[in-house]
Amino acid sequence: MKRLIIAIDGPAASGKSTTAKLLAKQLGYLYLDSGAMYRACALAALEQDIAHSDIARLDKLLETIDIRIEYSPDGNKVLLNDIDVTKRIREEDISRLASDISTLGPVREKMVELQRQMGNEGGVIMDGRDIGTVVFPHAELKFFMIASAEERARRRCEELIVKGLEADYETVLKELQERDKQDSTRALAPLKPATDAIEIDTTRLSIEEQVELLYQYVQEKLNKQVK
Repeated sequence: MKRLIIAIDGPAASGKSTTAKLLAKQLGYLYLDSGAMYRACALAALEQDIAHSDIARLDKLLETIDIRIEYSPDGNKVLLNDIDVTKRIREEDISRLASDISTLGPVREKMVELQRQMGNEGGVIMDGRDIGTVVFPHAELKFFMIASAEERARRRCEELIVKGLEADYETVLKELQERDKQDSTRALAPLKPATDAIEIDTTRLSIEEQVELLYQYVQEKLNKQVK
């Protein structure tokens, strides 16, 4: 039976990343974390003291960089030039740089190239903001997850509190709304659902319900292949 390519897009805090990880585990698929790949690229630039505005040096870096995500029962490993950087890329300095570097055309082109290489054989789930429209436009299943801004702000606040950080609801809500506007209006790969994406409103769904709903769609797709 063919293993699918599954694309999950949506705005911040819509539940897509958590759902993608759990669904991948349930299906025995590889979860391709697009954000982790941009973080690894940011780390490579930092290690070579390359500013995100130095396009010439970034272009040279991108010619040789190798980023891979490998399945592990304890959580996927992110490899930068064969070195495990899974923990390092989650540190705050990398988060800030990754946000800047991910907006650059050459960087996005390279990451899309690597993502397609890893996903070509199928059996992958990838989430982001342009997976179904740019990275895998021919994915067998595409989902676009949404939720009200108010619910997403509540979720984000809960995440921050769990991490021991301060969380002001109104501030978080405003930041999410600004991020939504920025993502949907950017010139390069704007956030929008693919024409054949299945929209999933997660506002009133638990994570378990989200995973189960998407799992049912996957099973329906696989059953049609068998027939």
